[in-house]
Amino acid sequence: MTNKVVIGAQWGDEGKAKITDLLAQNADLIIRYQGGCNAGHTVVADGKTFKFHLIPSGILYKGKTCLIGNGTVVLPEYFEQEVKGLKEENIDLSGLKVSPLATITMPWHTEVDGYSEDNASKGKIGTTKKGIGPTYTDKMGRIALKIGDLYSKEALSEKLDVILPLKNKQLEKVYNLKTYTKEDVMELCKKYAEIFRPYVCFDWQELLRSFKREGKKILFEGAQGVMLDIDFGTYPFVTSSNPVGGGASTGSGYGPTVIDEVIGVAKAYVTRVGEGPFVTELTDSVGDSIREIGHEFGVTTGRPRRCGWFDAVTMKYACLVGGLTSIALTKIDVFDSFDEIKVCTAYKDRRNGKVYTDYPTDVYIHKYLEPVYETHAGWSEDITGIKKYEDLPINARKYLERLEEILEIPISIVSVGPDREQTIFKN
Repeated sequence: MTNKVVIGAQWGDEGKAKITDLLAQNADLIIRYQGGCNAGHTVVADGKTFKFHLIPSGILYKGKTCLIGNGTVVLPEYFEQEVKGLKEENIDLSGLKVSPLATITMPWHTEVDGYSEDNASKGKIGTTKKGIGPTYTDKMGRIALKIGDLYSKEALSEKLDVILPLKNKQLEKVYNLKTYTKEDVMELCKKYAEIFRPYVCFDWQELLRSFKREGKKILFEGAQGVMLDIDFGTYPFVTSSNPVGGGASTGSGYGPTVIDEVIGVAKAYVTRVGEGPFVTELTDSVGDSIREIGHEFGVTTGRPRRCGWFDAVTMKYACLVGGLTSIALTKIDVFDSFDEIKVCTAYKDRRNGKVYTDYPTDVYIHKYLEPVYETHAGWSEDITGIKKYEDLPINARKYLERLEEILEIPISIVSVGPDREQTIFKN
């Protein structure tokens, strides 16, 4: 196994956790490199369902080192809750580590996030209200707290002397929310220090060097998806970090020369949670069927996901900006009972008839776009027990091979169900 990055190639929720979990079997180090607890990863293993929000899903294997990298933002209470749940399942956490450079989501971040989303008359983003965006805002504004700050009383005190006057003014004057005293925050940070203490990896530089030096296998785990990337996604309806393959370097501590492969995970259809453009969205009974058969409800929020046909326009874009070397296609089994399946190969502007085969990055024209589809015959067969690619129904293989032709990139993994065993390694 070479060093691999696993990223979402759509709007998140593509089944990255299962693919990461499978690849983690042969990895030595698994790094979660961006995002926060707004991401929900579900893994089904040995008949049990595990839901991850911050901890790399590779933790289910003994003997693995799992690092929450510097590019993540960590809500301490969520981290504590996730650790507790894994302990209750007797999962070995001796390999769990957290970068001291990861940013802390503080209470004011979640409060501002909730206020902003609830009171937006226009331009709702559809956030999970977990404080992710405000945390990244403060990180970029250089007024955030890092996990390492919790263990230096002097550094923490000096930082709060800068941060609190700014935050309190903002909380009071802009949001009409409660303010914080330095004493209260210092006390809260003591609690946070104890939550993270068993896991903080202060020698992270030597850790990364040793894995590289010894030729160990490294797996980088992203959250969300390319179309939610802060730079390349459907801005402003995006997350606040870089899920693309390049984000693995800035969010882990490894430079790009360490990465050998970037695997983009995509569903055989498309889903989206929250606001924002979605050209192939289905608001009819077909969309309802995909949602029900595919159990398309958010891991973090429980919200029903918006569903639509596979969008090759956005996927070609994701292959480019995401740096994909291959695709892992999930949930193709959802179509087992479908007579026909559609693939969007272009957009058409209903105002002037202009056809787009490349993704238009001006999302404000998307409301005028309609999908141009090609239709494929279904296979009307249960494929959830199939182990080999050549045993798939001919129409299923034709569908997959047509996607490879359009996208000009190989499909390396095909998932035909939620369990680890329900996976076909094509190449």
